[in-house]
Amino acid sequence: MNNQLNFADVILPLPLKQLFTYSIPHELNNEIAIGKRVIVQFGARKIYTAIIHSVHQNEPKEYKTKDIVSVLDENPIVNHYQLRLWQWIANYYMCSIGEVFKAALPSGLKLESETKVIYHHDKIDQKKFTSTETLILDFLANKNIASITEISNALNRKDSLPIIKSLLDKKAVLLEEKLRENYKPKTESYIKIHDRINSETRLNEIFDSLNRAPKQLHMLMSYIKLSGYLMNSKKVEVNRKQLIKKSETSATILKSLIDKDIFIEYEKSVSRLSEEVLEKSEIKELSDTQKKAFDAIHYQNKNKDVVLLHGITSSGKTEIYIHLIKEQIEKGKQVLYLLPEIALTAQIINRLKSVFGNRVGIYHSKFSDSERVEVYNNILEPTEKLKYDIVLGVRSSLFLPFSNLGLIIVDEEHENTYKQYDPAPRYNARDCSVVLAKMHQAKVLLGTATPSIESYFNAKAEKYGLVQLTSRFQDVKLPAIHLVDVLRAKKRKEMRSHFSLELIDSIKDSLVMDEQIILFQNRRGFAPYLECDMCGWIPYCTNCDVSLTYHRHKNEIVCHYCGYTISSPKTCKACGHSAIQTRGFGTEKIEDEIKIFFPEAKVARMDLDSTRSKNAFHNIITSFENGDIDILIGTQMVSKGLDFDNVSLVGILNADNMLNYPDFRAFERSYQLMSQVSGRAGRKNKQGKVIIQTSNPAHPILQFVLDTKYEEMYKSQLFERKNFNYPPFYRLINIGIRHKKQDIVDKAAHQLGVNMRKVFGKRVLGPEPPIISRVQNNYIQNIILKIERERSFQKAKEYLDEQIINLTTIDQYKSIYISIDVDPI
Repeated sequence: MNNQLNFADVILPLPLKQLFTYSIPHELNNEIAIGKRVIVQFGARKIYTAIIHSVHQNEPKEYKTKDIVSVLDENPIVNHYQLRLWQWIANYYMCSIGEVFKAALPSGLKLESETKVIYHHDKIDQKKFTSTETLILDFLANKNIASITEISNALNRKDSLPIIKSLLDKKAVLLEEKLRENYKPKTESYIKIHDRINSETRLNEIFDSLNRAPKQLHMLMSYIKLSGYLMNSKKVEVNRKQLIKKSETSATILKSLIDKDIFIEYEKSVSRLSEEVLEKSEIKELSDTQKKAFDAIHYQNKNKDVVLLHGITSSGKTEIYIHLIKEQIEKGKQVLYLLPEIALTAQIINRLKSVFGNRVGIYHSKFSDSERVEVYNNILEPTEKLKYDIVLGVRSSLFLPFSNLGLIIVDEEHENTYKQYDPAPRYNARDCSVVLAKMHQAKVLLGTATPSIESYFNAKAEKYGLVQLTSRFQDVKLPAIHLVDVLRAKKRKEMRSHFSLELIDSIKDSLVMDEQIILFQNRRGFAPYLECDMCGWIPYCTNCDVSLTYHRHKNEIVCHYCGYTISSPKTCKACGHSAIQTRGFGTEKIEDEIKIFFPEAKVARMDLDSTRSKNAFHNIITSFENGDIDILIGTQMVSKGLDFDNVSLVGILNADNMLNYPDFRAFERSYQLMSQVSGRAGRKNKQGKVIIQTSNPAHPILQFVLDTKYEEMYKSQLFERKNFNYPPFYRLINIGIRHKKQDIVDKAAHQLGVNMRKVFGKRVLGPEPPIISRVQNNYIQNIILKIERERSFQKAKEYLDEQIINLTTIDQYKSIYISIDVDPI
């Protein structure tokens, strides 16, 4: 018998640079395996779920190890592909593997430590306590133990912690750490015949005994019919609700049969996922143009692991995806289909499920924690009834436990929503998909009508394969694009509020023809800000350096950065005058005004505010598809790959906002956004029309959009980026420095900038405050580091990490928060 002590390095869900080593108790030796969850104590009191990273016999010299408390899993829930991806993300994006772990697993698989307050003893002198403390003690006297959240809710207080601390000092309560389990399997009640009824003779006796209880007898007969109890074939389990419904009786009748020992009620775990067998349709044949592109992708895949499919809007990219997916499924492989927006999943789900049935799994943040856990578990260990070979989801789908990936499709690869901003890890799912595919020896297909400059550059440099679709499916014409000069229109009195006469006339024409319209305004809310007409006062957020956005439907002004909300002021807080006016316009204002211009039209809005519930996207898109909505007003959600047959007109109400944004990618993004939203018009039956309102119709980007000249836009942007040292010629790292005190953040940023210049020289830009220089009461300074593509990026990150560590060891800067964003977009 080997008595040598074993140790395990574990990943904790904390922003810690290194792994931590725990000793494995002898009784757990046979249960420990890499990828399993374990319970460990970290620090004096806290308990966490950790993942076993490695097992060894090397006792650390720096600290005394603690024992692993318990093992949670029979089998590993994280496989070696996932651990490798986590490590790569942590290294490349300069974060900890613990932060990756926290983002990668659904919350339901992470047991969390929760502080519980325990009532200490009954012999308490009530005179010692305040009235609020007495209320807490009375609450605890009834429950004996409660969480801090439960106490706060019971007292209707936002923060009861200071009062609990006072009670702790007075020895009236104790604190204890308890594990809170976030995931609970869904259970349903089932009914079966009592074990004592074990023969037909006994069953007949029961029938006789129920002659005077006809409803009970009817329920028993219904059960026998539903379960196949008297049949020789396999019996079917009967759900409690199903039995009551089918027998047309009540829960009282059922209880009587249970009390008479005729039925037994039992609980059974059931899936939250639909196990319904769906009717499948035949896969559509590809057109000649699509078939050429399909064959070209195969040809490119012989030498290239990544292929960029550059197909104009409505060219039929989705059908090509479906044929490629079918090939992989027939080989027994898994497919990951990434989408930038939850809104897109609604349409694609229907299309994929019509071909592949319930082999398609969906994974995104609108699902509950429990649903996400069950999707995760199904991919880990499929059941007889359900096996997800195809996963359709947003960027977090990348972290699912795939074991046999054959293909990753990144649809609308240019979208910035593939990039995670806050918190860490600040990863780009598009780039990570290339790494994950390489681990699985799988292929990646990047699909878009408007490729990102970086992806197109890689394709032109032959790092990626390139396949192009230059015509629309069934040769549908591209939309006719019209530029409206709003400055000229205002001078000629041809504007009606925010709508040019040309746009209003075109909307009228479309409505008369019973066609649909999409209006695009990339700003939600009613108005970006309010302003006093007398003195110019503008209400600002108390926590952030940004004006509050007016939301008319709730009559509130809201900070879109921290959520700070107050009622809309009736008078100016500076001069007291009532002349408060709205400035600018958002989707809410467009919705209100379009209803005034076209009172008979059915109008809907699709933005963050109108799509917060789980099925909101699906409901709006389905209603628009079914013709229940005439005019759809939206932010960039309406631009992303949605396919509507009856849209004849698209109106872009303010192109200048996008073009004038101070960012080196503003022109690229403006082209992509306007081209994508324009592509929603005239999809199938006729040529569509697009009206773009701008104060600068001669702008080069608008001219590129007008003539669908992606190549020219690409060349112009590439020229500028080469001259000014931006991607794809340089790699960028953004270092954000935050602190509650402005003087500390300014000094720390200056010091870090000086230190970085000693190492990197002119490659360092800043420090400079961003456009919004204070968010959630934290002042911000940014430093940008530019590294030539041919230089060692890993070495540069190591030098940068060293400079950050040197800064944060200085006493006055220990409390600053530094965020690192590698490849910001």
